[in-house]
Amino acid sequence: MSQTTSPRKKSTVRHTRAIQRDRITHQCAAPPPEAVEQRLTELIAPATFAQVAHYQSLGLRARTLTLPVMVAFVLSLLWRQIGAVSEAVRVLHREGMLWSGKLTVSQQAMSERLRTLPHQLFEAVLLTVLPQMHARFTQRKRPVPLCVQWGLRHFEHIHAVDGSTLDGLLKKVGLLRDTEGTPLAGRMMAIVDIVSRLPQTLLFEEDSSAHDQSFWDAIIETLQPGTLLLFDLGFLNFASFDRLCDKTVGFITRAKSNTVCRVVRVLTDTRTLKDSLVVVGSGKGACTHTLRLVEVWHRDQWYRYLSNVTDPNILPAEVVVALYWQRWRIEDAFLIVKRLLGLAYFYVGSRKRRAGAGVGDVAFVCGAYRSV
Repeated sequence: MSQTTSPRKKSTVRHTRAIQRDRITHQCAAPPPEAVEQRLTELIAPATFAQVAHYQSLGLRARTLTLPVMVAFVLSLLWRQIGAVSEAVRVLHREGMLWSGKLTVSQQAMSERLRTLPHQLFEAVLLTVLPQMHARFTQRKRPVPLCVQWGLRHFEHIHAVDGSTLDGLLKKVGLLRDTEGTPLAGRMMAIVDIVSRLPQTLLFEEDSSAHDQSFWDAIIETLQPGTLLLFDLGFLNFASFDRLCDKTVGFITRAKSNTVCRVVRVLTDTRTLKDSLVVVGSGKGACTHTLRLVEVWHRDQWYRYLSNVTDPNILPAEVVVALYWQRWRIEDAFLIVKRLLGLAYFYVGSRKRRAGAGVGDVAFVCGAYRSV
C-alpha cells in the first residue's frame, strides 16, 4: 500500500522586500549636514578609538586602513547610500569621511580590508555606544503613550521582540556570483525598548528560514526580571511561557483562535470584553502557570490576547490591548533599518561575511541612526 504525503505547508516566514535598485547607478547622497556629522563623530569616534587596543590584540598590524578609518568608511557607505566600494573609495580620496581625512587607497585594498576585518570590532563599538544613546534618551522630554506610562509604573522595562529576514545578498562579486535565484542573507532577531525605540539585544542566524522559536533560549537569557515583553503569534510556545514566568518576566502576546484554554476564573464578561484566568494547552504540553486571556470584540471579530500578568489592577484589560499595539514600534525600527537606510540588501558577496555584518556592521549603523 503506497503512502500518501500531504502537501508541504507554505512557509510562514515573511520577507520585507525593499525596492530593488542597482547600487552602481544609484546616485550617491551628499555628506550629512554638519550637525549630524558632528553628532556622529562625537558619539561614535571615541568608541571606535577605544577598540584600538582590542584591534591590536587580534594581531592586526597598524596600516593605512585602521579601525577608525574603516568604521568611518562603513558608516558613510551605508548612511550616504553609496552605490559601490569603488565610488566610496573615490569619495574617501576627494572628501574624506566623517573623522577620517582624505585618503588615497586602491579599491582592491579596501575590498580586501572589508573582507578580512573581524566583525567583532564593529559589534564592540555598538556595545560601547548603546549605553550612551540610552542615557541621551533619558535626558529628552518626549511624550509617552498613556498605556506605556501605566506599564512603567509596574515594570522596569517594556520591550518588544521580533525577527526579520535580511533579504538579498549582492551576486556581482564573490562566491555567490554563480548561484541561482536571490540568496537570502539570514535572519535577525531584535529586542527593542518600546520607550526609546533603541535596540537592547541583536541576534543573528545565518539560516534565513530559521523560525522565531529557535531564538527563545537567547531571548530569555538576555531579559532582566521585572521586564514586560511584547511579541506576536510567531513566538507561541507554552514551555517558553513557563520559563518567562519563572524568571518573573511579564509578557503580552496574541492567542491563536484554536489555542486550547480552560477557564479557571472569569474576571469580566460583557458583550465586547471577556477577561479570564485560564490554563493554556492540554496534557503534558499545557502551561504549568495560570495565564490570563483577554478577548475584545472589534470590527465584527474577537481579538484574543494572552498575558502572565494575572492581576487586572496591574494591567487592566484595555491596557493589555493598548500595550500589545505598541509592539508595532519594533516594525517601525525594521522599516528604518531596511528601507530608509537601505539595509535590506547588502554589499557582501559571501554568506559567511554576511553573518559578521548581522551583529556588527549593520547593527552598529542601525544604532547610529537612532542616535541622531
